Amino acid sequence: MSSNKKYWKSVEELNENSSIVETLRNNEFVEAIPTDEFLGDESTLAASSTTRRDFLKYVGFSTAAASLVACEGPVIKSIPYVVQPEQIIPGIADYYATSMFDGFDFANILVKTREGRPIKIENNTLAGAKFSANARVHASILSLYDSLRLKEPKMQGKSASWDTVNSKVKASLLEAKTQGKQVVLLTNTLASPSTEKLIGEFIAANPTAKHVIYDTVSSSATLDAFQA
Repeated sequence: MSSNKKYWKSVEELNENSSIVETLRNNEFVEAIPTDEFLGDESTLAASSTTRRDFLKYVGFSTAAASLVACEGPVIKSIPYVVQPEQIIPGIADYYATSMFDGFDFANILVKTREGRPIKIENNTLAGAKFSANARVHASILSLYDSLRLKEPKMQGKSASWDTVNSKVKASLLEAKTQGKQVVLLTNTLASPSTEKLIGEFIAANPTAKHVIYDTVSSSATLDAFQA
C-alpha cells in the first residue's frame, strides 16, 4: 500500500512555526547578517524583494554574458594582392637576417615575418659574431604592435605629414648653413657602420653640424673600469 510522503526542510516547518518559515522563504538566514550593515542602508535592504540567491544568479548571468561578449573577436577581412610580390607567399614565413642594437643589447638575429609583418625574433646561428638574443631582444618585437606608438610625425605637438616635416628640416638646415648656425645631431651610442657612414655624409654636407652621443643609461663607467 503506497502512501504519499511529505518532507520538511526544517523542524520549524514541521511544527508550522509560520514566522520562521516565512523568514526563511525570503531570506536563507534567520538572523540579520553583519554584512548588511556595510553593504548599504539596512532599511533599504530589508525592503528589497530580491534575495541573496537571486542576486547571485543575476551576478553569475552577468559575468557569463560579459565573458561571452569579450571572447568575440573582431572581423578582419582578408584582401588578396592585386599584384602579388614574388617573394611573398601567403601562409609561408620569410626570414630576414639583421642585427639589433637599442643602446643596451646587441644581437645578430633572424626575424620571422608573415605577409611583411614581423612575428618572431630568433638567434642567427650563421652570423660571424656570436651575439645571441636575450629575453629583452626577443620581447622587443612587441613594441612594433604597441597601440601607444606614434603613428605619424608631429610638429609642435600637432600631427604632420612626412613631406611637411622633410620640407621644414631642409629649410631649417639651409638657413643654419647660410647664417653659420650650429646644428646638433643627438643620438644614442651607435653600433651600425651604415648609420655612422650616413652621419658622416650628413656632417660633410653641413659643416656646422655636430654629432653628439648621449645615452640615458651610460656605460662609460664600465668601459673606464675595463680600460683600467
